[in-house]
Amino acid sequence: MELNRNLLGDPPPTELPDMPEAREALAAGTDPAEVAARFPAYSAAWAALAERAYEAGEDVAAYAYARTGYHRGLDQLRRSGWKGHGPIPWEHEPNRGFLRSLYYLGKAAEAIEETEEAQRCAVFLRESSETAARELQG
Repeated sequence: MELNRNLLGDPPPTELPDMPEAREALAAGTDPAEVAARFPAYSAAWAALAERAYEAGEDVAAYAYARTGYHRGLDQLRRSGWKGHGPIPWEHEPNRGFLRSLYYLGKAAEAIEETEEAQRCAVFLRESSETAARELQG
């Protein structure tokens, strides 16, 4: 008998709704700041801003952008039935903005020496989607 097995089962995967107009604008090369301004709930735009700032060495800006994308994503996850835990599959493209925001929040937290936050984000990312953790962490 497996002692650590969850007898209630895991919660079902949560899939965020698609935002086609925002997704298409970002894919067409529209500046992520413009996309975020037009579609503030679109986590992928905030993740793109966080990535850009992080790559430019602007760690505080990266942290702020990533935190915004993370919180906008949490709001959508909750509206989609997420109860604070369970899978958020990378394979479902609309989830990627949230997962990328979570990843960059951890990276930026590490860069500004917010160690506990960085560790929490890394664990949350792995627990949400092992695929996302592998894809994003390389």
